[in-house]
Amino acid sequence: MASKGGLTISAPTNFRMNEQIRISPIRVIGAANEQIGVIPTFEALRMAQDAGLDLVEVQPNVRPPVCKIMDYGKWKYEQKKHAKKHHEQQTKELRMTPKTDAHDRRIKVNHAIDFLGKGDKVQFTMRFRGRERSHREIGFAAFQEMLAAIGELAKVERAPSMDAGSLIMILSPNKQALDKLKPDKPADHTGDGKLTSVKSATAPPESAPASGAAQ
Repeated sequence: MASKGGLTISAPTNFRMNEQIRISPIRVIGAANEQIGVIPTFEALRMAQDAGLDLVEVQPNVRPPVCKIMDYGKWKYEQKKHAKKHHEQQTKELRMTPKTDAHDRRIKVNHAIDFLGKGDKVQFTMRFRGRERSHREIGFAAFQEMLAAIGELAKVERAPSMDAGSLIMILSPNKQALDKLKPDKPADHTGDGKLTSVKSATAPPESAPASGAAQ
């Protein structure tokens, strides 16, 4: 549900608009939230058209149904902005092993920046198996390199540390720094193959699912 000027607008995906509104008469709310009253639908539609606006059925389950004269496109845009602003933070996990090469780590970095840019936390998990556990320094070095690549875009919530055979690092978004990041800046890396903290313009296909993990 959403509210506009004190009026509760329900079931936004099922709105009937303009000529789709068949029932008559209807109770009409004006563009300035004024009560116009119960009038024939054709008359309300003419009023909306004269104002260059839409007639939207906002409360279909009452009799007569309530319709509002409004800029429906603008209202939908505002609702999307509101939903984005109230994004529920999640923790996205990016998994790897000590054998994950530099190219794949660059992809992980770009995934991480994508997630951070959306307001989510990122957990890097490197799993060690068998003899790999005696070379944990490889994981620590890789995580430090990735952290340097992400740079000021993230805050370290959990520094790299071992947990049940896995090396874990958790980052949270640094909103102030992320706001300065241009979305059209292309991903690249330096000639010596080291990671950089540049966000990818198009996310690679193996991005982690919304509530899962990237392998």
